[in-house]
Amino acid sequence: MPGRLLYVDCVAGVAGDMLLGALIDAGADADGVRAGLGGLAVDGLRLELSRTQRHGIAAARLEVIAPVEDTPRRWLQVRELIDTAGLPERARVRAQETFRRLAEAEGAVHDVAPEDVHFHELGALDALADVCGVALALEDLGIERLVCSPLPAPRGFVDAAHGRLPLPAPATLELLKGAPLHGVDVSAELVTPTGAALVASLAEGYGPLPPMQLEAVGYGAGSGELAERPNLVRVLVGEWLGDRADAVVSLIETNLDDMAPELVPDAADAAFAAGALDVWTTPAQMKKGRPGLVISALARPEAERPVADAILRTTTALGLRIAHLERVELERDFEVVRVHGEPVRVKVGRLGGELLNLAPEHDDCMRVALGSGHTVKSVWAAALAAAEREVRR
Repeated sequence: MPGRLLYVDCVAGVAGDMLLGALIDAGADADGVRAGLGGLAVDGLRLELSRTQRHGIAAARLEVIAPVEDTPRRWLQVRELIDTAGLPERARVRAQETFRRLAEAEGAVHDVAPEDVHFHELGALDALADVCGVALALEDLGIERLVCSPLPAPRGFVDAAHGRLPLPAPATLELLKGAPLHGVDVSAELVTPTGAALVASLAEGYGPLPPMQLEAVGYGAGSGELAERPNLVRVLVGEWLGDRADAVVSLIETNLDDMAPELVPDAADAAFAAGALDVWTTPAQMKKGRPGLVISALARPEAERPVADAILRTTTALGLRIAHLERVELERDFEVVRVHGEPVRVKVGRLGGELLNLAPEHDDCMRVALGSGHTVKSVWAAALAAAEREVRR
C-alpha cells in the first residue's frame, strides 16, 4: 500500500540539527515541533530557526538553545525524559529507538553496558531536542517510510569528551554498520553520532531514490561552509509508489569446491553488507565427483558490482557468472507494534493494496526476548498477533 516516504539525501552527511532543519524547510510545522519539545520540561530549551545559503542554495539553519549541564546524563535518565514528554506514540518510539542505538554504540566503543553509558556531548540537551524534534517533524509530515542515501566518510580528527577521535567517530561507525559508505577528501565531521543514530534507527534501507511522487523538498544547513561541497542535507517528501512490479535484478553465482565451510557465512554476510537482496547456497557435485556448493546472490543493478566484488574477496572463486532477471515483488512497508512494552517492526506485504503477509523482524524479537526474559518464538507470536489486530483492522 502506498505511504508517505522521506528520502534523506546526505549531500554533506547528516547531523541532527541539519535533518530537523530540512524537515521544517520541507513543510513540518516549526511551532508544533516547539510545542512538542515543551513536554520535555527543560527550562530554557528552545529552537532558533533562520535562513542561510550554502554554495548559493537557500536552506534552513536550526540551532538548539539549551542550558549548560555539568553532569552527563545516563541512558535511563534520557529514556525517562522522553517517556514523560507526552510525545505522540510513534514519535516517542522513534526517539527512544534512536537513543537506544546511541547507548548501544557508545557502550560497544567504550566497553560498558548500554545502561551505564554517560552520553556526554551525545546526551546534551541539544541532541535530545534534535532527536525528539525530528520524531515530531516526521509525525507532522505523516512519514511512514524513510530511506537514506549512501553516506560520505571523511578523514581527519574531531575533539570530543573522550579525547581526540578519528573521523568518522567510532560511535558513528558502530551505528552505520551495514550502511553503504564512500570516502571523501574532506577533513571535517560530516556524519555526527546523532545523525548516524537517526538514520540507522529510522531508515528501512540505504541506496538510490525509491519510486515516489515528489511533493516537497527541504534543505537543512550545517554550521559552516565547506569548500568541497554544499554543507547541506536534503530531504525529499512524497508518496511512495511501491517497488517496481517487474523489478530487474542481477543473479550473481559461483561454484566452490575448495573453500572451508566455516567461511561461507562470512561471504554471505559480506554480500549482504554490499547490498545483496538475498544470499543462499546450494549443494552441488563438482568435477571429478567432488562435493561442493553454489553461492548465489540477488542484487539490484546498482549493487551488482559491489556484491560481486564482495564474493570474490571473501571466497576462493576465480570468477563469477551474472544473469539479469525480472522479479515480481509485493508492495512492502513496515508497521511497528509493541510487545512487553518494546517496539517490534513487522514487515507488511501487499498485492494491489490487499494485505497478504505479516512478518515480525527477527532481530527486534530477539532484542525484546533478551530484555524481557521471554523466548524469541513467544515474542514473535505476540508481535504477529498484535499486527493481525492492528494492521488488518
